[in-house]
Amino acid sequence: MRSSRGRSVVPSILLASSLVLAGCSSFSGSVEEESTASAAPTTPAEPQVAEIEWTDCNAQLQGLIAERPGAERNLSFECGTTEVPISYDEPEGATLPLFLVRVVMAGQTDRIGSLMVNPGGPGVSGADAALSAALTLPVEVLQRFDIVGFDPRGVGLSTPVECIPDETKEDIVAAEPRPVTDEQIDEAFALAQEVADACAEEYGDALGTFNTTDTARDMDRLREALGDEQLTYLGYSYGTTLGSTYAELFPENVRAVVLDAAVDPDTDKVEHAEARAAALEAGFDAFAENCVGLIAGCPIGADPRAFVENLLTTAAATPVPSADPEDAAAARRATPGVIQTAIAAALYDTASWPQLAQALAAASKGDSAGLFSLADAYAGRLEDGTYSNLFDANIAINCADTDVTVEEREIRELAVEWNQKYPLFGAGSAVGLYTCNVWEAERTPLPERDAEGSAPILVVGTAGDPVTPLPGAVDMAEDLESGVLLTWQGQGHTAYPKSECVTAAVNAYLIDLTAPLDGLTCPA
Repeated sequence: MRSSRGRSVVPSILLASSLVLAGCSSFSGSVEEESTASAAPTTPAEPQVAEIEWTDCNAQLQGLIAERPGAERNLSFECGTTEVPISYDEPEGATLPLFLVRVVMAGQTDRIGSLMVNPGGPGVSGADAALSAALTLPVEVLQRFDIVGFDPRGVGLSTPVECIPDETKEDIVAAEPRPVTDEQIDEAFALAQEVADACAEEYGDALGTFNTTDTARDMDRLREALGDEQLTYLGYSYGTTLGSTYAELFPENVRAVVLDAAVDPDTDKVEHAEARAAALEAGFDAFAENCVGLIAGCPIGADPRAFVENLLTTAAATPVPSADPEDAAAARRATPGVIQTAIAAALYDTASWPQLAQALAAASKGDSAGLFSLADAYAGRLEDGTYSNLFDANIAINCADTDVTVEEREIRELAVEWNQKYPLFGAGSAVGLYTCNVWEAERTPLPERDAEGSAPILVVGTAGDPVTPLPGAVDMAEDLESGVLLTWQGQGHTAYPKSECVTAAVNAYLIDLTAPLDGLTCPA
């Protein structure tokens, strides 16, 4: 995905790359069988940590970043691969490969070690995140740390989960975003079943391998292989779930962990889905208020919500064509699902608000190209019309992380109820609860996380976060024995390094291990 931050979800009906790696292929049931057939189980022992095989990928990656802000920084790039156990119950058994990128700025002084980054998702590339972080993080941080990002198991170039056909992904994006009738909900359930069946057929028992708990164990092996005595980590959105899981499993190995845009560890599935619908609804209201307040006038008029409702009604009857030649050649037309996906994508970052307003205005005049641009980036659709494995990995990891199901009857009732409370995002969030009900894979539920014995952990929340509402950061900081809460009174998903106050506090923590006063609030 073309993003410097993670996506916590892909389209809600189912959910709540340029790098080349030779020999990286999808892993299926056959590999799991090899693991099962390995030596008879014995008392688990600490497995030997595999070395990272580094190669110089400067030429390749310098070309990728040449036109991006921050490219003037004097950066060097290495690409690496290593092996981790498929199952930590059999640490000496079969392995799977992980791919990672390390970025070093010239002229480092008093190097501390590696700063490991994760952008969220799950399903977003950590290797791509390392590139973005090296271009956007404060120079003071790059002077002291190597920036390291890895594609978690099942993601990107680390044995990617690939079981959902591109045609099905097109169907997911285009699907009715607000299913409330029995027929609409039945269609959404059928699509979820189709996805679950395809992935179960492709992977069998191996599908549960892609989970957050084992990814956290992978991360500790990477820390050791990088030569770091303790972990310094920056995680956004879902990356806060991964980071807090790591701290729970390895509290003694925490040097500094920043959890920005925390996923609430205390809400159940239904509470989480409703909180996200409410936050997205509030995010749209903030976008609308900003648009109406523009001196030049709002491209979608004085009532953006009514404008969008009218556009959705029009697109439901006649999907909107695109004037982009490639879209036109593929006969792409924007359904209400595409429109809502584009809206959700733009709400993550206030910098995308002008693009959203212009795209909505153009769509009302018969050109959906701008909406497709936003929706494609969000859903991982590539320029050649194929998709990354964002959908596949997002569903696989989210479902592997929980064994909780929600009754079909309750989901149908919630779709109707939430559609009234949250008119744009409520019904889709409710029906998305069905996805993991039909997912056929072993589950590895996330542990409760207090990280007893850990060094201080900095949790950052944003008052106007449309994806991971601020109460999630409050709960995360309270749950963690050493949690410290930092709040930004801003708008958008994630806070660091968007504000001078937040940036100064996080920098001091990462570099000097000086945590801010618990409860510090930074102005917008």
